[in-house]
This record gives sequence, C-alpha cells and structure tokens, in this order.
Amino acid sequence: MNITHAKTVTVPVSDQDRAKDFYVSTLGFEVLVDQQNGPVRWLQVAPRGAATSFTLASAEQGFTPGSASGIILETSDLDADCAGLAQAGAAIEGPDELPWGRQATLADPDGNRFVLSAPAPSGTRA
Repeated sequence: MNITHAKTVTVPVSDQDRAKDFYVSTLGFEVLVDQQNGPVRWLQVAPRGAATSFTLASAEQGFTPGSASGIILETSDLDADCAGLAQAGAAIEGPDELPWGRQATLADPDGNRFVLSAPAPSGTRA
C-alpha cells in the first residue's frame, strides 16, 4: 500500500456560511475552495500548511449535521488554544491529563466533536 495520509475529512454542517465563519475565524483555518456547482457548494478548509483538509458538507449533500466525532487536531500550545477558543465562545472541555497525553474536546456550532491534542509524549503515539 502507498497511502500517505488522509486527504479530506467530511464534516457535516447545517449552515455552510456559519461553519465557514467558525472554522476560519475561530479555529484559524484557511479556505482552500469555496465553489458552487449547481445545487452543491464545495467548501474546503484546512489549518495552514496541513496535509489534511476538511470539507464542510451540508445536509442537502446527504450528510447529518453534527455527526462527526473523534477527529484529532494536534496543537503546539494546547493551553493557549483552549483559552483562546473559550474566550471566542467555543464549546471546549479540558485540557485533561490522560495516560497518552494532554487533550481537550471541542465542538463546532453543529455539535461535531473534535479532540484537541498536545503532541504525544516521547515514546507514545495518540
């Protein structure tokens, strides 16, 4: 097999404009593609320089808003990001010390759940 990484993760949202605002303004992602093709809008965002991006897909595209969970986002400063997200009004819990490292949980406006993780301690992988 020659798989190198996950390219795109679909995040189901109820309102693409509201989601775009959250992912860009609150999380600091950049818009890679925002294109209308007939009734379907392809809205793709990503952290700057990331190999994996997120497609913010609407219910009209057959997705259930708020159904994504367990997606892990790594941060180089967990405490600062948690504080900034809380100040921005994001639904965040933690950070917590776990056997495999420090993590917090984050929800977007639709209830999609993410794990915000500090880099794994040396010798472990999250």
